[in-house]
Amino acid sequence: MPGMPERRTHDYVRNGLTTLFAAFDVATGEVISALHRRHRASEFKKFLIRIDKEVPAHLEVHLICDNYGTHKTPAIRTWLSKHPRFHMHFTPTGSSWINQVERWFGFLADQMIRRGAHKNVQALEADIRRWVKNWNEDPKPFIWTKSAEEILDSLARFCRRISGAGH
Repeated sequence: MPGMPERRTHDYVRNGLTTLFAAFDVATGEVISALHRRHRASEFKKFLIRIDKEVPAHLEVHLICDNYGTHKTPAIRTWLSKHPRFHMHFTPTGSSWINQVERWFGFLADQMIRRGAHKNVQALEADIRRWVKNWNEDPKPFIWTKSAEEILDSLARFCRRISGAGH
């Protein structure tokens, strides 16, 4: 109810896990996704193949990825060398906020996963697939609302504020 704190139990039980790979089109907000039970290079390669099939062949594909080892294996580098329209860009450690798909993952977590009760992995995966389908029916790109100068000014103010902490 409004004004009441949310209640959660202390006895959370994990009933398995799944890996969600997602590619967020920054122009349209559409998402290409794939669920796998493991997060290895072989699953990531399957996801790249899916992207290759779904993105029109005349378009370049720029992938913004974190520095997870799966994204940099020899098998992935070999696949990328045979698909020159794919360009990998890696975010610096601690800078996931730069990657817009991370914001999308946040929406998914806030709107479906955190409050969900999933009895098993299959139920979780079905809910994720349904949520992604609903998202793609009315996708929304994210719009930066501040200029680079405003962001840097805000960061500088923050740095000045914390630099004197504890003195």
